[in-house]
Amino acid sequence: MKIYDRPGFPNSSRIRIVLAEKRLENRIEFVSVDLIGAEHKQPPFLAINPSGKIPVLELDDGTLISESTAITEYLDNLDGNPTLTGRTPREKAMVHMMQNRAEAELMGAVDGYFHYATPGLGDAMQPYVSPEWTGRQEWGQRQGAKAVQGMKYFDGVLKSRPFVAGEAFSMADITVFASLNFAEAAGLAMPPELASLAAWRTKVSELPSVKKRSGQAFLPEDLKRFGL
Repeated sequence: MKIYDRPGFPNSSRIRIVLAEKRLENRIEFVSVDLIGAEHKQPPFLAINPSGKIPVLELDDGTLISESTAITEYLDNLDGNPTLTGRTPREKAMVHMMQNRAEAELMGAVDGYFHYATPGLGDAMQPYVSPEWTGRQEWGQRQGAKAVQGMKYFDGVLKSRPFVAGEAFSMADITVFASLNFAEAAGLAMPPELASLAAWRTKVSELPSVKKRSGQAFLPEDLKRFGL
């Protein structure tokens, strides 16, 4: 199997945590995609994923699976023991509900903040650009405020249970964790009063699969092009 991704970027980090959790890393060939150079917006990559996003999983038979949730579902079920996406109907429902909330209220909101309220990856890399649109900065700031509200929501959730979707670590936790790392990198701080979310983040950061992969750095050439 192949994974098309780029180390250090949030969705790549999510799938690399999944691979570590499921002990599948030795079955994967990683294919690096130059995001800063906009390789993912060029015809060869768009033939792999028309949405122009990473990561993408390519199976040995040539099947291509994009979207982090779909990739996680596939990888989690390979061994018949779906520890990240739920075993029972109730677990599956809870994981997918919280996963959708994590995508909408955190990951997507942080992404909007990063691309429109900060320099992001530059104007050419903004997902939605119109020459007539003068309110991008204001919209980006609104997305940042939405992300902070999302943090407050998950802090409330974690006051009453150990993990985002219940009693077990799941892909919803991975998404929230990656979103918080993304927010921090974008300069969007977690409010200090969110003690439950902060404690959960510390706990999750010490899980072997997370500790191994979540902090994987950007490639040196990416840091240079970021001006770092």
